[in-house]
Amino acid sequence: MEKIAVFVNDAEHALHIVQPMLRDAAPTHWIIVATPPTLTRHIGRWVSHSARQQWLERWSAELFGRLEPVLREVPGSKVEKMMVKRPLVEVSERLRARLGTLRFLDARRPKLGKADEPVSAGQPEAERSPWAYPVAATAGLSALLTLAD
Repeated sequence: MEKIAVFVNDAEHALHIVQPMLRDAAPTHWIIVATPPTLTRHIGRWVSHSARQQWLERWSAELFGRLEPVLREVPGSKVEKMMVKRPLVEVSERLRARLGTLRFLDARRPKLGKADEPVSAGQPEAERSPWAYPVAATAGLSALLTLAD
């Protein structure tokens, strides 16, 4: 049975990546590795630890509830769920040590202007474009001016 670890931070984006793999697929051992979004330092100042934990529980329940049924559609497939903290390279090394041969699938939604942390040691780092923020601001202002006319 093939083992695939899917790193996810958004269920909808992950479904677009995983669903084509499920067509005519053999039974697979799926490991859903939830990588929760980090709170900005401004929000982190005002949110208590218990409120953060409650938000993480709701977020992970929604994510796992959306992905798990889709991955179980292939008869004989197993689904394992885990929520992790960074660094992701260490998480992938621990998974490989525990499960042996394993494929990694990075199904995280990319963020504009921010390079994602690599999932495994062999994954090349994403290039960060210096033009990402200026292009986004210009596009937003252009849309605003178009709607104003």
